[in-house]
Amino acid sequence: MSSGLYSTKKSSTDLTLNLSKLCPYGDTMNDAKVQISFTLPITCNAKATETARLYAKKMGLIEPNVALSQRLDEGFTFFVVYGSCAHTIDYNAITVNDVESTTMTMDETNKYIEDNIGRKVVVVGASTGTDAHTVGIDAILNRKGFAGHYGLERYDMVTTYNLGSQVDNADFIEFAKKVNADILLVSQTVTQKDIHIANLTNLVELLEADGLRSKVVLICGGARITHELAKELGYDAGFGVGKYADDVISFAVQEMVERKLV
Repeated sequence: MSSGLYSTKKSSTDLTLNLSKLCPYGDTMNDAKVQISFTLPITCNAKATETARLYAKKMGLIEPNVALSQRLDEGFTFFVVYGSCAHTIDYNAITVNDVESTTMTMDETNKYIEDNIGRKVVVVGASTGTDAHTVGIDAILNRKGFAGHYGLERYDMVTTYNLGSQVDNADFIEFAKKVNADILLVSQTVTQKDIHIANLTNLVELLEADGLRSKVVLICGGARITHELAKELGYDAGFGVGKYADDVISFAVQEMVERKLV
């Protein structure tokens, strides 16, 4: 009987990819299966598991199943819940504000700088404000780079200064002025309560007050940074997950040439 029911269900399932009504893929096209995780401030027991299931149901999941209930601490429980999502999205109607530039290799970038700028470009980078994380800025600037993408210290036509973490915005600007920086790179990892937005906004305001904003290419990056957000905050570009030194410097030098900052 179960085999027959399964066959009937499968035969009535539409397996056609419809980008105008896109939904998640789990085991079968259009099954809309998703996995979510969250923590509730309650003791880990059977009642907590049922609470998590009902909460997921209120979120809109169809037939949610609590796959994991795990005690984090006294009065706190972590859950992993599976279910099907009731909603679809029109993929064809989505537009994304993304960086528009051609990503060049290290050799191509060096040649581009030689041909179009005629001197080394100066890059100053840091994790500014109270942000103590350097993984992102190091991945872009340090010689070894990240994931097979060399950092800017390896580029012959780039002079790089990595100021590290917790750099005050005012100090960052003063150093940039001291070395006649062409490109400013700001990394933001800590984003709780949108602290990165306040810090990034403050940097732009200080640059504008100093009359320096129009004279540099200003770029920010981080796991929660998008190009759209960066532009809204007054930056020339924003780079998030999956972007590397070659993406950043390719955009920056092309921006310099376009704006005649040579």
